[in-house]
Amino acid sequence: MSSISKRKFSLLLASSLASVALFGAASAHAAETLTIAASPVPHAEILEFIKPQLAKQGVDLKIKVFTDYIQPAVQVNEKHLDGNFFLHQPYLDEFKKSHKNDLEVPIAKVHVEPFAAYSRKYKKVADLPNGATVAIPNDPSNSGRALLLLAKQGLLKLKDPTNISATKKDIIDNPKNLKFRELEAATLPRVLDQVDLALINTNYAIEAKLNPVKDSLFIEDANSPYANLLVAREDNKNSDAFKKLVVALNSPEVKKFIEDKYKGAVVPAF
Repeated sequence: MSSISKRKFSLLLASSLASVALFGAASAHAAETLTIAASPVPHAEILEFIKPQLAKQGVDLKIKVFTDYIQPAVQVNEKHLDGNFFLHQPYLDEFKKSHKNDLEVPIAKVHVEPFAAYSRKYKKVADLPNGATVAIPNDPSNSGRALLLLAKQGLLKLKDPTNISATKKDIIDNPKNLKFRELEAATLPRVLDQVDLALINTNYAIEAKLNPVKDSLFIEDANSPYANLLVAREDNKNSDAFKKLVVALNSPEVKKFIEDKYKGAVVPAF
């Protein structure tokens, strides 16, 4: 081989090796992106906790925060997002009834947020007056949940005290003549001063600086069908990125994070 040919070969080899190195570097830094909808507290906080761990495993976790319960489900259903982390099975069941093309599939239980009742006016259930105004969520799954909790306190009786889809029509005895205001769940902390009692989802209670363990008149126990779920779409539920996310969310580290940070207001469900 002539000296000119050798020089051309060396330049070609060097160029090829540089290309391989650049490709290898790009591949090493490439990450599969997962965009997950979440309520601010505790869902987004839990996801932020595991985000660095997932990044080391090649998953770029993007967290899109929503303050309502409708859009996170709709956005996943319309394939604008990869999944969500905010709802429980009864809510998902109700959502599927009104969305025929629902694509959402629960893939992991993460935690339970014990539902609780709060009052600015009264310290004990027995102090609630006749005709007290009670604010409850207006979405079907959580309004039923509120009625079940009221029934367990003896404040009313339902046709079926185990029916998680109970409505006001199922009330067969209302000894204190409670009057109900059904409102969007996110607004309930803001009306607490305007009503005698409000049953508030724990994520919204925590955002409003209410401690469900210390500030509530009464609270659900941990034996609940309302475990909060990580939800994927049917078409991406088996992806490697989601598998890594499930492992991270159900890890001992997340269990300790939940227990240490929320001190009983949020309970691990795994």
